[in-house]
Amino acid sequence: MEITKDIRDFLMARRAEITPEQVGLPSGARRRVPGLRREEVAQLAGVSTEYYTQIERGHVDGVSDEVLGAIVSTLRLNDEETAHLFDLVRAATTKRSPRRSRPRSGRMMPAGVQALMDAMVTAPAIVINGHLDIIGANALGRAVYGPLYTRTGSTTPNIARFTFLDPRADEVFPDWRRSADDAVALLRVEAARSPDSTAVTGLIGELATRSDEFRVRWAAQQVKAHRRGVKRFIHPDVGELTLRFEVLDLTSAAGLAMIGYTAEPGSTSEQSLQLLSSLIVTEQNRHIGSETDQRRPADQKADTP
Repeated sequence: MEITKDIRDFLMARRAEITPEQVGLPSGARRRVPGLRREEVAQLAGVSTEYYTQIERGHVDGVSDEVLGAIVSTLRLNDEETAHLFDLVRAATTKRSPRRSRPRSGRMMPAGVQALMDAMVTAPAIVINGHLDIIGANALGRAVYGPLYTRTGSTTPNIARFTFLDPRADEVFPDWRRSADDAVALLRVEAARSPDSTAVTGLIGELATRSDEFRVRWAAQQVKAHRRGVKRFIHPDVGELTLRFEVLDLTSAAGLAMIGYTAEPGSTSEQSLQLLSSLIVTEQNRHIGSETDQRRPADQKADTP
C-alpha cells in the first residue's frame, strides 16, 4: 500500500465533502473543486497553505497531534475517520525493517473462544480477522454463513472475496450494496493498521484487479468501525434472517473479533433460527448414526432388523 497516496486521497476525499457554507465561508461564483480548497482548510486549521499542502501530499514527518487535530476538526471527521487518519500518519512515519519478524496475529483463535461460541447454542457467532477471513464459528454461525463455505470450498472463507467475486452473493446478502460498502470500509481500516501485511495487500490487489465494484468503492476512501447493527441473510434452508449483531474485539488476540448475532424475540427470524438449529441437530445425529453403523461389526449389522 502507498501510504503517501492514501493520505492524499483520503484528505482530498474528505475536504471534497465539506461545503464552504458548512464552515462559514462564502461559496463564490466559481469553484473548480467540490468542497473546500486547500487554502481554506489551511486557514481554518491555523496553518500555512504550503504546510497543509505538504501534509495532504503525504509528507507528514514531524506533524504534531495538535495540527492533525485541527485538520480533523476542520474536515469534521468522525471517530472512525480520525483514527484512520492517525493510523495512516503513524504508518507513514514509523520506521519498519523488512527483516523484522512479525507476530502471527489475526490467524489463530485464543484458547477457550471456540468453547465459548459453542456454548452460545441459540445465537450464531463467528470470529473474523482484520481482512475478513472467517477463522472460527459455532454451529449456528457456520450454518448462517453456510453458502460462503460451500461455494468457496474453503474452511476459512473470506467475506470480502465472496461479496465481490461470487456472482450470486446478493442471494446471500440481500442488502448487497451495504455489505459491499462495509467490507471495503473495514479493509480500509485494516490496510492502515497493517500496511506491511501481505495478506491484506494481496486481498486488496486481487479484488481491485477482478472487481469494478470494489475499485469504485476503494477510491471513495470511506472507513467504518463495524461495532453493531442489523444484517440480513437469505439462507437456502430457512429463508430470510434479519439479525442484530455485536462485535467484540478479542483482546487476547490482536486483530481478531467475535461477532454475535441475535434475532428479535418472537420474530419470524427467531423462528427461522430455531428451525435452523433443529436442522443442525438432525444432521449431527444422522452423521453420528452413520459413523456408529460403520464401526459396528458385520455380524451385528446382519442381525439388526
